[in-house]
Amino acid sequence: MVDTVLYFEGDNHSSYRMIRAIKNRFGAVNELGIFAMTERGLKGVSNPSAIFLSSYRDDVPGSCVLVTQEGTRPLLVEVQALVDDCHGFQPKRLTVGLEQNRLAMLLAVLHRHAGVAAFDQDVFLNAVGGVKITEPAADLAVILSIVSSLRNRPLPEKMVVFGEVGLAGEVRPVARGQERLKEAAKLGFTRAIVPVANRPRQPVEGLEILTVERLEQAVELCRGS
Repeated sequence: MVDTVLYFEGDNHSSYRMIRAIKNRFGAVNELGIFAMTERGLKGVSNPSAIFLSSYRDDVPGSCVLVTQEGTRPLLVEVQALVDDCHGFQPKRLTVGLEQNRLAMLLAVLHRHAGVAAFDQDVFLNAVGGVKITEPAADLAVILSIVSSLRNRPLPEKMVVFGEVGLAGEVRPVARGQERLKEAAKLGFTRAIVPVANRPRQPVEGLEILTVERLEQAVELCRGS
């Protein structure tokens, strides 16, 4: 009989570890605990978003901050993209911490609905900090980081993003949008691009919220950055 199954995640070269509950007979699953590995053992981290953004710079092309949701906890993670000329016969599509199969789909949607082509480019993606992101809410952040790297232009300062992107180019809402926006404002971010359906009923203090229905609208918002 097994009551709980826990997985250790994280970069072996980092002092931080993530503990994820895969099975929990008497509680919620897919919750994530963030711990620091110290000389006296594991120590809980009260504000994990600050750790994943500790080396974040908002003036670097190919960088976009995502507000993801791990269980009941909103978490800010930097998504990095590097788009470079292909020097072989087959362009590379490599991801660390993100779904590789979904990357190919998002590149096709980006070309079809926003007119941004990367079919002859190598594309590399990384979720900073060793965290693994599986929710579709990362789609919009992935696409905008790719566009930023391809144009070699940084995204607007202090901006966060979330939203699922469909095959028709629509930007779909995600769960717990209000909690995600409050977490971003708490950490000093001043702008957010989110799906229309995730527009909060009440303003979030200090946060300018831009809503989009289509992928091309989000790309256009970042064009002048």
